[in-house]
Amino acid sequence: MESHQELLVAYITDLYEKISRLEDLSPSNHVNTLFTKLVLTCLSPIDIDVTRLSEQVQEMRSRLIKLCGEAEGTLERHFSTLIGSHANPLDHINIFPYFSNYLKLTHLEFSMLKRECTTLPNRVAFIGSGPLPLTSIILATKHLVTTSFHNYDMDPSANAKALKLVCSDPDLSKRMFFHTADIMNVSSGLKEYEVIFLAALVGMDKQEKTQVISHLAVHMAPGAFLLLRSAYGARAFLYPVIDPCDDLQDFDVLSVFHPTDEVINSVIIARKRSSPILSWNQELDSTNLSCKCSEIQCLNHLSHGNKMEELAIDE
Repeated sequence: MESHQELLVAYITDLYEKISRLEDLSPSNHVNTLFTKLVLTCLSPIDIDVTRLSEQVQEMRSRLIKLCGEAEGTLERHFSTLIGSHANPLDHINIFPYFSNYLKLTHLEFSMLKRECTTLPNRVAFIGSGPLPLTSIILATKHLVTTSFHNYDMDPSANAKALKLVCSDPDLSKRMFFHTADIMNVSSGLKEYEVIFLAALVGMDKQEKTQVISHLAVHMAPGAFLLLRSAYGARAFLYPVIDPCDDLQDFDVLSVFHPTDEVINSVIIARKRSSPILSWNQELDSTNLSCKCSEIQCLNHLSHGNKMEELAIDE
């Protein structure tokens, strides 16, 4: 008899094969149905560690994440164009099908940040903002209402679409900025931000992701906060996974949160160390950090249901 994990992987593999045969990932009834089935399947509470799966499944997962990223970009471009066609685009951003998920995820991230920050940031950067920068827009309008947001994306057309959404708003047009750049080529400018958000799809594989994080570790201001989106369990078939201990060696990991509702991404909040660990003490400190990470993950894993309710009450 097949285990629950084997059945889950088999069903996800079947959906991957159907999605990979699509000639076009633009929104349509068929495309939407396949991705909806995939998302609902990956919300399964079945305990699964994707790092322990076979090499064949790992390769399938890597290809599936890239397909999901491509589909997500296509969906965002479609709705950004549609929303941007209105005279007051921000009045219509709720037509995006996953807008409620972004509201919940952004509220979660802000609540986690508020617990760690003694003062609200003046300057925030969002890396990988895309054509529909909902996180920046929601934060700027609901949570950080005086903060300036600097959005980075490599695609000039994505930034043009994003700018069109806010340029008619008298407030956000003065606080939202868009930079067309590969973040790996941005160095000294990163020290200007008290908080940096790293989008889930910046760095589509482990090597790319760790390279970006290492670059941020070198150039961020000491004491600045880094918020990262990861994935846990079956949700890791949709997004890359960040290991809080192995991938964030130059940061102090403050909190890790794994949602159990329709929000897909896990959230990690970390702080750039003020000074590097001394080499003669590195082994001891690394061990302590690993233990700390384990405790954080365990506590959040056991209590995230109650935590989500608490955050909802805070709102």
